[in-house]
Amino acid sequence: MEFEIVEFKKKEEQNIIIGQTHFIKTVEDVYEAMVTAVPNIKFGFAFCEASGPRLIRKCGTDTELIDTAVENAKNIGAGHSFVLILGNVFPVNVLKRLQNVQEIVQIFAATANPTKVLIAKDGDMRAILGIFDGYSPLGIETEKEIKKRKEFLRTIGYKK
Repeated sequence: MEFEIVEFKKKEEQNIIIGQTHFIKTVEDVYEAMVTAVPNIKFGFAFCEASGPRLIRKCGTDTELIDTAVENAKNIGAGHSFVLILGNVFPVNVLKRLQNVQEIVQIFAATANPTKVLIAKDGDMRAILGIFDGYSPLGIETEKEIKKRKEFLRTIGYKK
């Protein structure tokens, strides 16, 4: 068995969700979940089929985001893994909808941070072992940082 770290490629402002699913029907079900969750959502989705023709299946509403999802799915290459790239929404806007897609069995990450994926390889099989999501903490928030956090959430409309 070999190990590999795959660096996820995306634009800084884009959010991603990486997970595992188990059935080809996921592609259409994720599409429906996304477009009904947020009007005019921009996203790209790619799913690595694990048997049969073993294709990377794709869908979305934005060609560039679809292409980015496909590139990352190809680099990860783990059977039944999926990549969702979000253009104009945050994961919090769609996570519950995504978790309610019957075929999805696990979400590994939902982030805008720099991300790396730890892969195990055994012959022509690959598995996601874990996700590197951003960096380690540098300290503990103070009253000043708590105030900043609360202001930020109100500025972006998540709190009143």
